[in-house]
Amino acid sequence: MQIYLPIAEMSVNVFLLLGLGGAIGFLSGVFGVGGGFLMTPLLIFIGIPPPIAVATQANNVIASSVSGSFSQWSRGNVDFKMGLILLGGGFAGSTIGVAIFSLLQTLGQIDLVINLSYVVLLGTVGVLMLIEGTRALLRRRRKIKPGKLHTHTWLHGLPLKTRFRRSRLYVSALLPFVIGFAVGILSAIMGVGGAFVLVPLMIYLLGMPTAIVVGTSLFQIIFVSVNVTFLQAIQNQTVDIVLALLLTIGGVVGAQFGGRFGARLPGDTLRLMLGILILGVAVRLSLELVVPPDDRYSLGIPS
Repeated sequence: MQIYLPIAEMSVNVFLLLGLGGAIGFLSGVFGVGGGFLMTPLLIFIGIPPPIAVATQANNVIASSVSGSFSQWSRGNVDFKMGLILLGGGFAGSTIGVAIFSLLQTLGQIDLVINLSYVVLLGTVGVLMLIEGTRALLRRRRKIKPGKLHTHTWLHGLPLKTRFRRSRLYVSALLPFVIGFAVGILSAIMGVGGAFVLVPLMIYLLGMPTAIVVGTSLFQIIFVSVNVTFLQAIQNQTVDIVLALLLTIGGVVGAQFGGRFGARLPGDTLRLMLGILILGVAVRLSLELVVPPDDRYSLGIPS
């Protein structure tokens, strides 16, 4: 059954989109990530234009983040002071990111930049997750206790030091602001919530307790994603509500099954599986960039 996507200006099978949303929702439930960094490439694979995929996925992130944030807040796992500073950086970064997005779209280079950004970022994250997951698996088998998650560096001595009581930290406010700024730019250009980058930085760089990290990152992601969606809709007209709705319906259903399945697997096994999955998507996108298309054409004046 085909449905017309008004902004993407194409018809797509409804069950394909519901299945895609369900698959990403399942993976999100299994691995505990938002899934935006996988959804956008998969939308591109089925023919959705990259600018539409990016902007619509940013909208899709909001629903899952709101649900997760309320759940974490009820458990006391949100550091609002840290979240507001991250949010300040995120707002600035996402606003600038949408402006860059508009400029690249005007220059006709946005498709290339989106694909390259995903190849580089997913490739890097996938390799790091494989390395970390392998080390954790070896430590578990050898019964070796893990070392410290982070060490203090000169970054923690920057000015404007602030005490974050919920996170039990005393660090420069500039550090979370810059982290939020960088993740905001990623959210605008790549259509991701940024949790798969934000969470490791909050743990390993800021030194926040893992339990507080998840809720605080979700709190920040909600408002940054709203800002990105609003700016993309107003400035670039690239948010397809029909597409977002179908993906959200599928994702909500899939996440319920994924959460139950993921609870049965050890954490290091999950990291290894996610690393392999991320690398697989990065390789597929790389092939998209180098393999000649089937429908080659040229623009020229016949002699």
